[in-house]
Amino acid sequence: MKNNQLLPFERNRYYAGKMLTSADFQAEQNYMNNKRRFVNNMMFGSGIVCGCNVLSLDDLSILVESGMAVDDYGREIVIASSVVKKLSAIDGFDSISGTKALLCLKYREDNVHTVYSVGFQDNKSSEYEYNRINESYDLFLMDAQNAAQDISLENELLARQSLYSDQDYRITLIIPSQIPQGKSAKVILRADKLSGRNVNLSYESVLQVPVFTAQGNRREFTLALDDISLKEGGFIEKEYWITAQDTPVEGAELVIKAGSTVLSIDGHEIAIPDVPSIKVSIIDIDTETLITREIAKASLELRTGLSTTDYIVLACLELVRTESAYIIDKISDGQGKKYIAAPSQHFERAKLSAFFSDKPVFDSKADLSAAPAPKEKEDRSLSNHLQVATGTLEIPLGDKPRRGDIRYSGEIMHGLGKGNVYVEIGYEQFGEDASLGMSSKSTVYGNAELFNIGSDKIPDVETAVKVLNDKGSFVVAAKLGKEPEFLTLTYRWVAIRFPSGNDLGLLESTSDKSITVETPTVILGTKDSYFFNVNFNNMDKCSVSYELTEEGSGEITAEGVYTAPAKEGVFEIRIFCVENPSICTYAYAIVKKKGTENA
Repeated sequence: MKNNQLLPFERNRYYAGKMLTSADFQAEQNYMNNKRRFVNNMMFGSGIVCGCNVLSLDDLSILVESGMAVDDYGREIVIASSVVKKLSAIDGFDSISGTKALLCLKYREDNVHTVYSVGFQDNKSSEYEYNRINESYDLFLMDAQNAAQDISLENELLARQSLYSDQDYRITLIIPSQIPQGKSAKVILRADKLSGRNVNLSYESVLQVPVFTAQGNRREFTLALDDISLKEGGFIEKEYWITAQDTPVEGAELVIKAGSTVLSIDGHEIAIPDVPSIKVSIIDIDTETLITREIAKASLELRTGLSTTDYIVLACLELVRTESAYIIDKISDGQGKKYIAAPSQHFERAKLSAFFSDKPVFDSKADLSAAPAPKEKEDRSLSNHLQVATGTLEIPLGDKPRRGDIRYSGEIMHGLGKGNVYVEIGYEQFGEDASLGMSSKSTVYGNAELFNIGSDKIPDVETAVKVLNDKGSFVVAAKLGKEPEFLTLTYRWVAIRFPSGNDLGLLESTSDKSITVETPTVILGTKDSYFFNVNFNNMDKCSVSYELTEEGSGEITAEGVYTAPAKEGVFEIRIFCVENPSICTYAYAIVKKKGTENA
């Protein structure tokens, strides 16, 4: 049931002796449902609360995962379990005419549980009635071009001034009409394309901001759009920032400087009249309070009037039309998909938000007062630069191991990264220690016989370690000297990465030395070759080496001649000084098949 009208809420009034009919019970349900849905709409809006992800199973089928959404009428829509659908079996498939379709979710009620009607004997009802209403959902497809436009809630906080308009373009300046004192505000220069004609536009003018400051502590700055060309319905926005003074001002004027406007259409300059000034007030209020107040000003009629659709967009399907059917090329969030930030997700959002920052952490202008003080003398001792990792491993011997059998551990990640790492293993022994008077655990590296440990306590096993430098892992092999009485061999492993010379500070500082590639990014056809020439900055020429950062990305010679692979993609080449690998740079090859290099 849709309820998006501004209607009074009426609920039953009970009194002694009141006769209740089905209409009264229906009114009771309507009141509770409508009140809840009204609150859903006002407090949370519409969109996906959780789940409802859409995945492609093959060219013709999709999977819609379980989830919950709320539509524009405040109705909860629940997909209780994931569902698989053939594209051709979804409602609306036959009406698709374009190459983009929206998969949508819609609320549905079904009458269920047929029962015998007692009132049938009085000819007041049908013989059978439905006893329950099941709240369910429908999935359907619609052409993306037919989707309802997203209507935003306009308010008086944003002032708009038209700078120019004709049959092809409209240029608008957008700025908050009220700005907290001492705070910065964004100024947007926006151009909208109104026609389908192929027309280029350039615009330039100077905006004077008397009670504000722009970049460089100036009182004016240039607005500019340089030779733009848009498709019909497209737009472009450029952002500028101004900072308000520290004292309130009522109705300050921002002015396009007289005679500063230069407008050209397809290279032909056009004279336009001066535009009115924009009035902006600087007020003594914090930003959050200002925004909350302005949003809350919207009337109930306006808010409910914005809700115009009874469906939720789940995904945008990009389709390819064949002679006999549509096939799925790509699935994306696409246009119109919205999410609801539920209060229950607050802590999870806060936890994930901690991984991001609005500002660069290593900003050159950042406050360094909290940074730890540098050490008076750099510690260059080897022990302070070693990287060490340790752990245990087990080698199962299997059923009935025999003399000469070789057993292997699984691949073990040592955690010290790729490169040269030394790994040593020792057998872990449990037994009684006479000196301690208690049981103890010890690890024996090398020949256990030197410690007079009996062969019944440590197995006769020859071991070897294979370190996989390119993977950051290792594998242990064990060869049995005789048939052991053990089911599993347990070893303690220790991995050590030794520092390079520069880690110890043995090489001279390279902070001002670098190498750069003359052309760092090139576009090549498959199997084409290219030489990456290197420039040396603040340093003498040295021998450089070239390496590919991933397998299957082509070939490169020691001299720097790169040969592209037979597949398309973007491939990375690392270039570094042989004598000091910390001085390095990267080049990139964009490989496309023949005939598509300029696509």
